[in-house]
Amino acid sequence: MIRRLIVSYVALVGVALAAFTVPVAFTLTSQLRGDTEESVLREATTMALLLGDGDAPAREALARMAGAYADETPGTVEVATADGRSAMPPLPLTARPHDAAFGDALERGRTTVDWGSRFVWGPELVITVPAYARGEVTGGAEGDDDGGAAESGDGDGDREGETGAAAGGTTGGTGEAAGETGEAVGGTVEADDADDGGQAVGSAGPADRIVGAVRVRYATADLTDRLWRIWGFRAILAVGVLAVAAGLGAIVARLLTKPLRQLNDMASRFGDGDLTARSPVTGPQETRTLARTLNQGAERLDTLVASQRIFVADASHQLRTPLTALRLSLDNIADGVDDEFVREDVEQATAEVVRMSRLVSGLLVLARAEAKVSAPEPLALRELVEERLKVWRPAADERGVTIVLTGDADDRARVLAGAGNLDQVLDNVLSNALEVSPDRGTITVRVETGGPEEAVLEVLDQGPGMSAAEQARAFDRFWRGQGLTGRSGSGLGLAIVKQLVTDDGGTVTLRDAPGGGLCVRIGLRTVGDGTRWISPRPGAPRSGG
Repeated sequence: MIRRLIVSYVALVGVALAAFTVPVAFTLTSQLRGDTEESVLREATTMALLLGDGDAPAREALARMAGAYADETPGTVEVATADGRSAMPPLPLTARPHDAAFGDALERGRTTVDWGSRFVWGPELVITVPAYARGEVTGGAEGDDDGGAAESGDGDGDREGETGAAAGGTTGGTGEAAGETGEAVGGTVEADDADDGGQAVGSAGPADRIVGAVRVRYATADLTDRLWRIWGFRAILAVGVLAVAAGLGAIVARLLTKPLRQLNDMASRFGDGDLTARSPVTGPQETRTLARTLNQGAERLDTLVASQRIFVADASHQLRTPLTALRLSLDNIADGVDDEFVREDVEQATAEVVRMSRLVSGLLVLARAEAKVSAPEPLALRELVEERLKVWRPAADERGVTIVLTGDADDRARVLAGAGNLDQVLDNVLSNALEVSPDRGTITVRVETGGPEEAVLEVLDQGPGMSAAEQARAFDRFWRGQGLTGRSGSGLGLAIVKQLVTDDGGTVTLRDAPGGGLCVRIGLRTVGDGTRWISPRPGAPRSGG
């Protein structure tokens, strides 16, 4: 859920960022293209004006202007005469005077703008402008500020003055040069987009005489660099903003989902059997309401289960005394009866009382195990197993059963287990193994190191074993198999084993033993060498049946 929230947040920021930056970048790109085209067209038109004067000083001024333009800008200037074959000294003839752009300029008087590509621009911008003879332009030139008019037939001195004023401008062109250019071509320059990436400008009137054409080739490498800077800066900025948005989104998402994660943790603990799990009442109103509802339900369930456990424990404890008294009474009756039939009936009644006593004891042990989980303590596993085996060997000797201890775990192996839990686990497992083992059989107890954080205790018998279905149900309460223990057991022994092992953080599983029988595998958590360990104390066998 956190990942989805972060992705949604970053996606929204990305859409908003794209909606803001992409149009701005396109606008700046279009503006860069328009400004460059306008500047180059103005320079080309100014040079065409100088070419149209026709005299030597104007051509020399044009040559100097073309040289300065090539030195100070990434552009070059080409000039073609009206016939397209001869040069205008001191200007050289263009290498390609017969191409389409020069043809449009010399034959139809059209100004062309070619960017070289439909997509943004090509490697160079090419602008071709026709040059008209100044003395033959239809219409008069504008006069000075006093309102006087100057005829087109002015002397060379006036023309040279105009030429000098045009040539003295910067490479960017001046207002006077642009004004004179407009007068020279006889109207406003207008451009229309062409399909090939170029532009065409309206031709001059029929009375104008074209004396040549000026072409400016402007390399677009600098424009491309500026374009990359425009888009690159915004791309880097967008990546940075998205990264910040992802970080902020992760923080916000974790804050928003924290109440849900707390509820999930509470539900997981509750599902694992921890009925004391509660969720903090935090977050928005909806999650607070949900947390309160779950806490109330958990509280009621915990109360009901606790009441049930208390009832089972109390009932088991209270039943032990009358069952003990009943057994003593039956023993006294059996001692004073000579009739074999009556004695047999009394012995059957005594066996049932014993079974009921074991059942009550198992219920009491299970209720206590579920009611309170003791803190695990470091215990020496092999020493504890040896002590419990000493207690159970006399009972095994009566049946002719041999108990063998094997495994690679030494006395240094220590495990975490609650006080008395591992003793009772061994008592229940050994009790079941002893009951199902045939006379003169063997019970193998194996203590091994299962890994850096686990020790394994296995008890293998030579009894009838269990099928896969029986192994799956063996840990259920009051379930008894079809073997020897099914006739006398209470069905609580393995349930108690699983409860105690699980409380200590371990695992218990059943599987077939090699050569027949059943293997009970118990995995226990181990501790480090520096942990304090407790030596077990021997005691009487304890079994829940």
